Amino acid sequence: MAILCLALGLVLIIEGLVWALAPSLVERLLESLRALPEPVRRQIGALAIVSGLILLWIANALAG
Repeated sequence: MAILCLALGLVLIIEGLVWALAPSLVERLLESLRALPEPVRRQIGALAIVSGLILLWIANALAG
């Protein structure tokens, strides 16, 4: 559970930094994502989930 809280906290920090430092870039990225077909957006989301799980697994393995 601690790893999940740590991961969520890191995501919120990174998201907040992106929105604070480059809001126009985020808006352009969102417009580009809207132009993609829904199946492609779902694949991107699934890839993000798998990548995040792999990173958490690696972090857990390195921690102990």
